[in-house]
Amino acid sequence: MEALKDGKLGLGPIDQVGYVVHDLNSSLPLYEALFGPFELMDAPLDGVLFRGKEISCHLKIAINTSGPVEVELIQVLEGETPHSEHLRRCGEGPHHVRFIVENLDAKEAELAQFGYRSIFRKRFGPHLAFAYVETPHALGPSLIELFENG
Repeated sequence: MEALKDGKLGLGPIDQVGYVVHDLNSSLPLYEALFGPFELMDAPLDGVLFRGKEISCHLKIAINTSGPVEVELIQVLEGETPHSEHLRRCGEGPHHVRFIVENLDAKEAELAQFGYRSIFRKRFGPHLAFAYVETPHALGPSLIELFENG
């Protein structure tokens, strides 16, 4: 509970801001006008834990790294994800902020003590994983992404 005493969760600076869109191809010119060029990626994901169930999904992603904070655009091609939930509930727009962590499992456990709940998670290797974590409802709800890339 040391983090609560000093008012910090030890997450460091925001590394990325993620936006969800219905159609990446039609949205891209609007975002490129704001942020500059994006790199497109196809992201099929198998074995993702989503709200306690293992799922598969397919995302189309665009990444911009021209500034100090990465900008990510996400379109859901297949599957139910936090992104598709957000699109139904709120429409297109800001979805999450990302923080780099050294140990995803330890940081998830630490945040759980403060009411944060992991809802979307995938481990790719011993030191490569991500998790979307819902903030406590008194704060939102909103999502943060934790990214371990050691």
